[in-house]
Amino acid sequence: MLVPRDPDHSAPAPRPWAKLKPRDLWRWPLPELTSPSDRLLARLAGLLALRGIGDIQGLEHIHPSNDPFLLVANHSSRREAVLLPAVLLLARGGRPVRFLADWNFRLIPGVGHFYDRTGTITLTRKDARPRILNRLKPLFEPAVPAHVEALSHLRRGGSVGIFPEGTVNRDGARLLRGRRGAARLSLEAGVPVVPVGIRFTRVDPRTGQVATSSPMTLRFGEALQPPNPLELPASLKAVSDWHGELMTAIAAQCGKGWPGTPALNGVQTHIWRPAPAFIEPRRGDTPC
Repeated sequence: MLVPRDPDHSAPAPRPWAKLKPRDLWRWPLPELTSPSDRLLARLAGLLALRGIGDIQGLEHIHPSNDPFLLVANHSSRREAVLLPAVLLLARGGRPVRFLADWNFRLIPGVGHFYDRTGTITLTRKDARPRILNRLKPLFEPAVPAHVEALSHLRRGGSVGIFPEGTVNRDGARLLRGRRGAARLSLEAGVPVVPVGIRFTRVDPRTGQVATSSPMTLRFGEALQPPNPLELPASLKAVSDWHGELMTAIAAQCGKGWPGTPALNGVQTHIWRPAPAFIEPRRGDTPC
């Protein structure tokens, strides 16, 4: 269901996603957006989401009245880096969830503008392909480190989205170990975490990889509250333990296994063990 109307937020009335028609998006209330061009952009992005997403469950967990929160999702394809923010923008009446996204997405025509208007926080850790495009990377270097900007936004009452696997993972049965930056952000900001499972309707039986051209479904779970009280800065053990809980929650929503938890189909993944401290010191923690 799309988010219900709230007395403090003029969000749209509930409507099953699968029953929405393109004409519904053109009439969809977007009270948080005052610019006609921004409303047009939100509706166009919503049309893309309507074509690529077959079903959505649990959107009540990301209602604007629940801000601030940290949203974490598995990452099976590049499409969800646009479609998930588009759904959230529409469902929240035009109030975006600011995602952390790789700078390479900004090179895709139209995506860079969408990211600009939704406040996407840019990461420049990875190189481009082909390498010649790396000459453009300085143009996208943020003035403020991504972790600092995300933490500041959470503390101001906004919400942030992260793909903690850190890269596209097409394995239909297992999540990657993931990066701990999302867990650290949640602990430092003291905000709850909403796990999201992204599922695709088909998996290649030969390779075990998801068919990313097939329709996807989104499942939003109930928010997880971080441990409280917590000493700051959070210790590596506290971050690692919380990271394990978040990845396990994502696994439950998307139907995959995470190292240390069984996959939905009963296939046991390898046993998760905390990484040695020197592999991921505190200064090296990155959100995704």
